[in-house]
Amino acid sequence: MKFKSISLAIAALLAASTANANEHKEGIHFGVFGDYYNADWNDVRDAAGVDVDDSTGWGAEIGYRFNNNWSARLEYADMDFDLSGVGTGSMDADRFGVDALYHFDDSPFYGLVGLKAVDVYKSLTFANVGAGYRHYFNNNFFVNAEAAVYQGLDRGYTDVGAKLGLNYFFGSSEPVKKVEPAPTPVQQPVAMDSDKDGVMDADDRCANTPMSDAVDSSGCTKYEEREVSVKLLVRFPHDAAKVNQQYFDDINEVVAFMKEYESATVVLEGHASAVGDAKYNQALSEKRAQAVAKQMMSDGISADRISTIGYGEERLKNTANTKEAHAQNRRVEATVTSTDRVKVKRQ
Repeated sequence: MKFKSISLAIAALLAASTANANEHKEGIHFGVFGDYYNADWNDVRDAAGVDVDDSTGWGAEIGYRFNNNWSARLEYADMDFDLSGVGTGSMDADRFGVDALYHFDDSPFYGLVGLKAVDVYKSLTFANVGAGYRHYFNNNFFVNAEAAVYQGLDRGYTDVGAKLGLNYFFGSSEPVKKVEPAPTPVQQPVAMDSDKDGVMDADDRCANTPMSDAVDSSGCTKYEEREVSVKLLVRFPHDAAKVNQQYFDDINEVVAFMKEYESATVVLEGHASAVGDAKYNQALSEKRAQAVAKQMMSDGISADRISTIGYGEERLKNTANTKEAHAQNRRVEATVTSTDRVKVKRQ
């Protein structure tokens, strides 16, 4: 009956209280409390028929708040148990204990777990678990109400209890501020760079440039001019101006180059060895250059892009009077040069 009365009182306090949950940081609190303990211990004091019932009493506690969620405390309670059965009257007892408390975020409620030692007709040890509520009158004073279940570890007792206390907190606290809804942010236009070239779409005049290309301030691919060239060397037998088939691939390479670079032109330079008459060799060198030109025209290069010149014996590659030197001098040479516009690669 006493337990029901205290439970109703606790419920009324919780219903009437406005949650004034302060968000405490760390600090110490000290409190006193009224205590109710509902025991159901039969045949105690080694005497059949003597039962221990309810206890009412008072107590004190000291605790420490570590952060917003965790605290711990030590408590002492002076208890006065009623006896029933063949024994009547009361029995004094002392309770000592330690609890760990978990405080729920933005809430006055908390859970607890602990160990208790009750020094009564003998020393009994209990594990307890429970829940509580705190109501702050200001940053320091608060009341708390708790209910807990006690499970005997050395005897099979299962008891319940309740506390109602007044406490003073010595640490710092911050009142929980009402959270105002955040204003709807004004949507700012987002600058887009769709092709990821570093130039925003609003300023990009060349969309979707390749990622490998360097771009200018308008987002267009940068180009640079590079000189490209191809060389040709065709050799001839003694006193001959017919192009040997073995040089067709080399000539075709020059033809392909000139087809790719349509503005390119070529000067074919004919040469002769120093063997024989100089005037004859001059004419022979011109015929050799014209023979290569004819081959290029047959492969598709127009005549207006080809020039020929004969140097006779004037520009000998090897001045020695040997068979090998004469073979080196019987030749047609050309270098075709053009300018290529190539992309600048991104670093």
